[in-house]
Amino acid sequence: MKKIIFLCLCFGFSFSLLAQQDSTASVADTVPVRSRELPASGSRVRLKQFVAPAMLIALGGLADGTNLLKGLNQTTKNEIVEDHPGFGTHIDNMLEYSPGVAVFALRALGIKGKNTLGHEAILYAMSLGINAALVTPLKHITNVERPDGSNRLSFPSGHTSTVFASAEFLRREYKDVSPWYGIGGYLAATATGMLRMYNNRHWLGDVVAGAGFGIASTNLAYLCYNKLHIGQKKGRQGSTTYFYPAVSGRSYGVGLVKNF
Repeated sequence: MKKIIFLCLCFGFSFSLLAQQDSTASVADTVPVRSRELPASGSRVRLKQFVAPAMLIALGGLADGTNLLKGLNQTTKNEIVEDHPGFGTHIDNMLEYSPGVAVFALRALGIKGKNTLGHEAILYAMSLGINAALVTPLKHITNVERPDGSNRLSFPSGHTSTVFASAEFLRREYKDVSPWYGIGGYLAATATGMLRMYNNRHWLGDVVAGAGFGIASTNLAYLCYNKLHIGQKKGRQGSTTYFYPAVSGRSYGVGLVKNF
């Protein structure tokens, strides 16, 4: 139980740190700059916004591969198995993309986020693409065995990284509407990470690191989008070019979208 509390505190700290970093930039981001016309407007990405995900990745790596937190993964698994023997659910599969889907569901209900529908779709695709490009190769490189022994693709948790990338996407798009959207997304993400452990599919370190990779992926997506977006000139708003990473199985590439 203590390990689960530790997990929740890690995720709660990361969310609060991200929220504090956004609040310090609120003055600069509230300057009226035709927010609906410029992609990712008011969604600036600063270096300090990678501090929280970097800490999560480091903690996850320490739990998996060093003596500093020796036994943390195993003792967490033992506690879960002891308290909930035979536990099994597929809810974690259903929650994986739920915060991202919520962004488009809210728009369908008339509650608009920071960017237009097209910009949101591209940003989310970039976030998931970057996440897959980071996590999928790392699983093969680290070669960590899952708790259930099914394979050696445990570190980091792909489900957790995906849902945290989605939660950060939801938070960024709706943080100016209400912070509760982001809180809800992060609660769903935390629940997914915990269920991955309760299903005996991941170690604690896998889940903590996966959360870090997910948050970092969305931040990188917004950063790349802001840097690589070209052609947004007055009177030629529709002329844009986007680049994004593409992953399919073990194949990797770069996608291109050109609007004239």
